[in-house]
Amino acid sequence: MMEEVKPAFDSDKAAVLVNELRKTFNSGKTKSYEWRISQLESISKMIDEKEKEIVEALQKDLSKPELEAFLSEILMARSSCKLALKELKQWMMPQKVETSLATYPSSAEIVAEPLGVVLVISTWNFPFSLSLDPVIGAIAAGNAVVLKPSEIASATSSLLSRLVGEYMDKSAIIVVEGAVAETSALLEQKWDKIFFTGGARVGRIVMAAAAKNLTPVTLELGGKCPAVVDSNVNLQVTSRRIVAGKWVCNNGQACISVDYIITTKELAPKLIATLVSVVEEIFGKDLMESKERSRIINSFHFKRLVNLLEEDKVSNKIVFGGQREESQLQIAPTILLDVPEDSMIMQEEIFGPLLPIITVERLEDSFAMINRKPKPLAAYLFSDDEQIKRKFVQNIYAGGMAINDTILQVTVPTLPFGGVGESGMGSYHGKFSFDAFSHKKAVLYRSFAGDSPTRYPPYTPGKKKQIKALLSGKLLNIMLALLGFYKD
Repeated sequence: MMEEVKPAFDSDKAAVLVNELRKTFNSGKTKSYEWRISQLESISKMIDEKEKEIVEALQKDLSKPELEAFLSEILMARSSCKLALKELKQWMMPQKVETSLATYPSSAEIVAEPLGVVLVISTWNFPFSLSLDPVIGAIAAGNAVVLKPSEIASATSSLLSRLVGEYMDKSAIIVVEGAVAETSALLEQKWDKIFFTGGARVGRIVMAAAAKNLTPVTLELGGKCPAVVDSNVNLQVTSRRIVAGKWVCNNGQACISVDYIITTKELAPKLIATLVSVVEEIFGKDLMESKERSRIINSFHFKRLVNLLEEDKVSNKIVFGGQREESQLQIAPTILLDVPEDSMIMQEEIFGPLLPIITVERLEDSFAMINRKPKPLAAYLFSDDEQIKRKFVQNIYAGGMAINDTILQVTVPTLPFGGVGESGMGSYHGKFSFDAFSHKKAVLYRSFAGDSPTRYPPYTPGKKKQIKALLSGKLLNIMLALLGFYKD
């Protein structure tokens, strides 16, 4: 009988890996400010020195145009790293907080301590920046880290494995390549935090695995991100920003990409005409020949998108685009008008270059339509009406928002990036990344002075009066009791 061939990385090897990393963490090595800074500097150096190789890997995986690769992948990771280097000392400082009269005299602080050994599972659509960004937060917080890049973006995964091994501390930061078997082996281990970026289906698997060990998770998922367009907008600027947030942004393969538009029946024809004009201005008249768009990641996702287009009640709703070429994994920017709300394209996240436009009689009718669906990762509004803006922010549930633009909210490091409900849980970016991989430990300091007898049994009638005085909020009585001046 032939022996069963075991995978190169199984549960036993995963357990050994985690144990070795835990030894490193328990040694205290990763907790020091000096170690954290040295590793962040190594990441910065790696990005600077290997920029050409990073762009080449992204070209192989997604045919990402060079400028798009630089802006959305290299610059994002570099900016996160530089911010952490600049602010780390401040982030690590204990936060002084006020104490109550009940603990007088005392002081208190919140201490950010690393969680321990953490697992980062990244995704394929922005395979470089979405791998490194959470790793930067984990290192800044003082953790040992395992990064599992997406096997679907195989060139970037291979590059990350090689570069991290070359530039980083191999005793504390490891890349594990592989597919389902390797990820499953990793998920069987006990981690101190799991950070996952991907779809809701796998997110549920990750969360179920984490629950067995009561492991906290951050889930960066997605959803159907709407853009509501009012009739009082600058149509040219609005259209350019929607095109940037849809087709320029990885050809729609982004969790914060505009998934569908809602506008009034009156404005729809003008909006479509302007969108078409902008698309042709940016990508040319022959959309399939443009080199300014990423391709669809693989044939599975290509066929999935084609199936959305070819559904009986959808195929006759195309008003622009629709061309496709499977051998090139390309689908032209495609606009559809008033597809049925129960169609597949309006029920699942599109994650591609298809853009339905839904019309309503009144713009406010869009609010109920959006809130009928699971809460999205992002929601967008284009309007000059201050009342509409306020209503949108107050009444639309979403992970984040941008008013009169798309996707740029994720570039602001002082804003948290994360979902709500089915679009995810937890957040990161900037200091929020540091916080995501830290435990906020509450610490109270007291001296041996001011020890009040009222807190200790036996509780005599006199002490009961003192306690009542404490609870009554009478400042003088509280101070006297705490300083021990009350006697039976």
